[in-house]
Amino acid sequence: MAATASALGQPEATPAAPRRSGFDWRRTLYYALGGLVLFSLVRAITGTNDITSVGQVAAAISVAVPILLAGLGGLWSERAGVINLGLEGMMIFGTWFGAWAGYQWGPWTGVVVGLLGGALGALLHAIATVTFGVNHIVSGVAINILALGATRFLSKLTFGAEEGGSATQSPQVDSLGSLTVPGLSDWLVSLNGKHWFLISDLAGFLGALTTRLSWLSVIAVVLLVATYFILWRSAFGLRLRSCGENPIAAESLGVNVYLYKYVAVLISGALAGLGGVFLSEVAAPFYREGQTVGLGYIGLAAMIFGNWRPVGVAMGALLFGFTGSLKERGAENVMAMFLLLGILLIVVAVWQVARKKYLQSGLAALAGLGAVLTYLTVDAVPKQFIGAAPYIATLLVLALAAQNLRMPKANGKPYRKGQGK
Repeated sequence: MAATASALGQPEATPAAPRRSGFDWRRTLYYALGGLVLFSLVRAITGTNDITSVGQVAAAISVAVPILLAGLGGLWSERAGVINLGLEGMMIFGTWFGAWAGYQWGPWTGVVVGLLGGALGALLHAIATVTFGVNHIVSGVAINILALGATRFLSKLTFGAEEGGSATQSPQVDSLGSLTVPGLSDWLVSLNGKHWFLISDLAGFLGALTTRLSWLSVIAVVLLVATYFILWRSAFGLRLRSCGENPIAAESLGVNVYLYKYVAVLISGALAGLGGVFLSEVAAPFYREGQTVGLGYIGLAAMIFGNWRPVGVAMGALLFGFTGSLKERGAENVMAMFLLLGILLIVVAVWQVARKKYLQSGLAALAGLGAVLTYLTVDAVPKQFIGAAPYIATLLVLALAAQNLRMPKANGKPYRKGQGK
């Protein structure tokens, strides 16, 4: 305990921050292997080989990366005790500023400026919530509305007069480039095309990571790892998390709670802004009004699904990214996902029975059986449902996972310096 107190600045006091927890690599590998087996089984049953193709996985990654960045942004903010419902607005700022600067000075300049654009929205949120004590939800909603109005005005002011631009769309931005591993990429694509059980499916996932992978996707993975080590393996992270668990105790140990909250919210906005840059420079080579399509909110859902932990956020982002990418790949993939979801929910039901949580088990079993019956009885899925698939998955997963979540204790609660005296 003395070492922990020393990290917070007072070697003789006992901190109220949570204990530092380790990362269970073994459990994560088990989950990854189980998911791969499940995908292979569904592919073999349905004959829908595209669900684990390199193209499908690459499309899922393209949707998952902005969700991951927004989710990590929410994680930083809420671990410091500030609810950030404004992630959507900060992502919108990132899309606009990234495309604006990228068009004029190059794509990498657009990355930096888009990141700063998201941080600007976060600064407004931090001033409102941390300094003036505005309700966090109200401030976040206001940021989202402000971002919509501000970017619409700026687009009319700037893009409308440019060749290839309009009041709702920017001119095209140059590509950031991508990563392809020579030789290995072609071999994995070829192996994926053989449709062997498990082996070809693994090749599909690895092939997507070695074939035309965006540099921003690589940066997102680096930021995921960095978030874990900074927040859970450093004195700075311990102080920041203590602000979200018990800011009064943290203040008594010499932590500048306001400063840490500001830093966390600014990092949160920068990450969301970077997710916006991905949309306007990688997913599409231009800014377009309405481009975020609610991905900031889904990032927030991924953070909650991940129980406010980096690896959980990544798993949630991949789940929502996979369901979100299906609408671009055809209705047969959606039907296969019904069977995949049904089997997964039945496994969850059995797991909940083992934990003696019978209500959750019953709900999961009913939802799972419904998904399996839908696959067996429905021939075609309406286009409207395909578009709504990621949002339905979001609601369903959160409803089943909500019983085992624990947010930071002081998350969203008002704090004033010296209130513990």
